[in-house]
Amino acid sequence: MKSDNPVLAALPGLAFTRLMSRQFSRRFFLGAALSGAATQALGNAPVTSLRPLPRGAKPGAGLVPSADALIRAAKLGGDVGFLVMDSATGEVLDVHNPLLALPPASVAKSLTALYALDALGAEHRFRTRLLATGPLEGGVLRGDLILAGGGDPVLGTDDLGDLVAALQAAGVTRLEGAFRVYAGALPFVHHIDDGQPDHLGYNPAICGLNLNFNRVHFEWKRAGGGYDVTMDARAKRFNPAVSIAKMRVVDRRLPIYTYAAQGGEDHWTVARGALGNGGARWLPVRNPAMYAGEVFRTIAAAQGLSLPEAGQVETLPAGARPLAEHSGAPLPEVLRGMLKYSTNITAEAAGLAASGALGPQPAGLAESAARMSGWLAERLGVQHARMVDHSGLGDRSRISARDMVKAMQNAPAGQLRPMLKPIPVRNEKNEIIKGHPVKIAAKTGTLNFVSALAGYATTPGGRDLTFAIFTADLDRRAALPPEARERPEGGRAWARRSRRLQQRLILRWASLYDA
Repeated sequence: MKSDNPVLAALPGLAFTRLMSRQFSRRFFLGAALSGAATQALGNAPVTSLRPLPRGAKPGAGLVPSADALIRAAKLGGDVGFLVMDSATGEVLDVHNPLLALPPASVAKSLTALYALDALGAEHRFRTRLLATGPLEGGVLRGDLILAGGGDPVLGTDDLGDLVAALQAAGVTRLEGAFRVYAGALPFVHHIDDGQPDHLGYNPAICGLNLNFNRVHFEWKRAGGGYDVTMDARAKRFNPAVSIAKMRVVDRRLPIYTYAAQGGEDHWTVARGALGNGGARWLPVRNPAMYAGEVFRTIAAAQGLSLPEAGQVETLPAGARPLAEHSGAPLPEVLRGMLKYSTNITAEAAGLAASGALGPQPAGLAESAARMSGWLAERLGVQHARMVDHSGLGDRSRISARDMVKAMQNAPAGQLRPMLKPIPVRNEKNEIIKGHPVKIAAKTGTLNFVSALAGYATTPGGRDLTFAIFTADLDRRAALPPEARERPEGGRAWARRSRRLQQRLILRWASLYDA
C-alpha cells in the first residue's frame, strides 16, 4: 500500500506505514522511513548506530539509520564530510569528518556572495559607460568614443543595443575620432581553471568588459555535403554575427574541438564526425573586450551609425566625459542569479571587484581568492579555508564542513538565505515530492567526482538547521585524462548517488532533531 505522506514517500520500503500511522508519531515514521531506505540499500547490514544516540535525539531515533550506514549505501568511495548545527543555538548536532578539507565546487559561490556584499555593499551596481574625449558639435563627436566596462558579469548584447540607442539619443550621428574599448576595471584572466578542456563555455576569460558571460554562440546545419556554420552574439532583440571567433569544420574523429589564439582572434576547429545533422552550443571567448567592441560596432552600423574598428586603451584618458550609461541590477539580484544558475563568471567578476574594493587591484584570481580566504578568517572566523578562485571551478580550493557551516552561521543575519534556491526533496525515482514538509534552501556544487551541498533545512516541526555536506573521490578525479573531463564514464551516476546521500542525511536530521 502506497503512503500518501510526502515525508514517507521520499524513501522506499514504507508500504506498512499508512496502516500504522494512527498509532505512532510522525517522528517515529520519519525514522522508520530512513531505516527502510538503508535496509533496501544494504540488505541485511545493520542500519542503526551502535554508538549512543546523539543528544537531543527524538523518539523513534533508534530506527533511524546511522550516517555511516547511509554513506556505505551510497558507495561513493573517496571521502565524505558533514556537519549540521541548530541555527538558533549553534549546537552541533551531527558530524562526520567535519575537519576534513575538501573542494567546495560551486558551494564556494555562497562565500563569494558574502564577500562581495561586504566589500561592495548591497547598493552596488556594475556600470558600463560610453565616454567621449572631445566635444559633440552638430552631431559630430570630435574625439574618441570609449566603451568602458565596469566589470559587469551579466552584460548582454541587448544591453549594448540600448547603449547604441542612448548614444544616438544624445545626438551623435558621426564619430570623427577612434572607437576604443576599456577593460581595466578588473584584471584580465585568460581562463578560470587550467584543468578544463578549451571548449567549455563555463571556463571563459574575464576582464572589466564582459559580454554574454564571455561566450559566443556556435551553430551548425547540414548543407549538401558540408555544413553551414555561424558564430554570433545572439540575444532576444539582436543577433549580430562576429568575426573575432572563427570556426572551421575538419575531417577527423577526435578531438572534437581544437583551439588556437591567432592575432587576437579565437580560432576553433570541430570534428565533422561529431556534428550530426545540426546543433548549437556556446563556446568561451578569450578576448572579451574586443568581442564586446565588435558587437557594439555591428549593432551601431545596423542603426545607421558607422564606427571604425575597435582598439583598446589600458587607462581612461583624463577628462573623458560620459555620454551614456548602462547600470546593472543591484548586487543582491546579480548574486541571486549567480547562486541560482551557478554562473562562474559572475562569481569571479564579483570576487575580483570585491578584492579591488578592499585593496589594490589583484593581479589575478589566485591573489584575489587568497584575499577572500583572509577575509573569511577575519570577518567570519573561518581559519582554514584555502580558495584558488571565487566560483569553485578549480578543484584545488579547500574548506571543511565545519568551516563552511561557521561561515554561514557567522554571516550577517538574513543575508545569505534569501539568495539561495529551494532544493526539492525527491523520491527514489528522482521525482519531486510536492509539499514535502522538510524545506531546504541551499547551494549545490558539482565537479567530476566532487559534490557538495550547503545551506539551511527546516524540519516539519519548525526547527532550523544549518548544514554542509562535502563528498569527493579525488583519486578518481585526478585519474581522468583531459579528453574525458567533460563527461567522464560513471560521473553522472556518482553524482546521483551523492545527491541521494545528501537528501537522506537531511531527512535523517529532520527525524532526529525535529522541534
